[in-house]
Amino acid sequence: MGSTQIGAEVAYRYSHTVGFYAEYGKGFHFPIDLALDRDGVMYVVNRAGFDAASRMYCKRVTVCTVDEEYLGSISYGGTGDGQIMWPAAIAIDGDGLLYISDEALHRISVFNTKGDFLGKWGVHGEGEGQLNRPAGMAFDGEGNILVADGLNNRIQRFTREGRFLGGWGRPGKGEGELDVPWGISLDHEGNAYVADWRNDRVQKFDAEGNYLATLGTSGQGDGELRRPAGVAVDGDGDVYVADWGNERVQVFGPDGGFRAKIRGEATLSSWAEEYFISNQDELEERLRADMEPPLDRLSSGSLHDRSAAIEKLFWGPTSVKLDGRGRVYVVDSLRHRIQIYEKDHSRP
Repeated sequence: MGSTQIGAEVAYRYSHTVGFYAEYGKGFHFPIDLALDRDGVMYVVNRAGFDAASRMYCKRVTVCTVDEEYLGSISYGGTGDGQIMWPAAIAIDGDGLLYISDEALHRISVFNTKGDFLGKWGVHGEGEGQLNRPAGMAFDGEGNILVADGLNNRIQRFTREGRFLGGWGRPGKGEGELDVPWGISLDHEGNAYVADWRNDRVQKFDAEGNYLATLGTSGQGDGELRRPAGVAVDGDGDVYVADWGNERVQVFGPDGGFRAKIRGEATLSSWAEEYFISNQDELEERLRADMEPPLDRLSSGSLHDRSAAIEKLFWGPTSVKLDGRGRVYVVDSLRHRIQIYEKDHSRP
């Protein structure tokens, strides 16, 4: 197990990688988000590539364990009941039901963990309770669901059945204003942390939607963000941000200060190893290849260029999730995998 520690405040040890590229079945295809149940089962929603009819089967939820046991898949691409088109996020309620937000269909679809379609709700529009490209979701302590209503630049709260309860937010760049919110997470006090995508920041609100604080500013430096996509909060109050535009995960302390960053240390998953055992010609090509090449003279040397060239690094991290064991799960979208890290609690 390797160690990633950049920043003196906290350390994270690389554990392992789950997944590899697969258009169907055992693998991922441009994963966008994941949800974890109490038994360590992961539900990874795959947005897949372009929307050709022949590729609808690539859009699915891959079901597997943290220990890389493949369990099956749920749903597929389309506009009908139980189908998904542009899935943006997935969440699990207290009864173990799965909720998938869909940006193209402007709705939330509900499944059980066996994959049975149970229902849907959501109407496209700008009015109260209507949705325009819904993204991140989080359940509050009362079992109600908060939805990042992307192009309406607000957060809305619903019952699990889709009855509108209230919300907050308005378009803009000021405190409490939003510009395409994406990820959302709640802390143990019910405060909401919202990845404010186009404003390059995370905003913190109380349970009533009152503005409390801002984490991050626009840029590439430590504590700076560029198009943050996902956010999560652990029991210590540390805030994890999938800093999509900067190809990394950043960690902020309870006071909002920068604590650490993780760039990626992926190794091959067991699924990938199995594939190469069965495809020796590709394995030989891989062994001859340089997985950490120097950037060529045409490269700008940007974080994006480095991630595109070096296989172990994050490339397009869209979501970060946590479990009760101090593990950090990063959806590494453009490399079709999940990288898993462990927080080092021996450090202050």
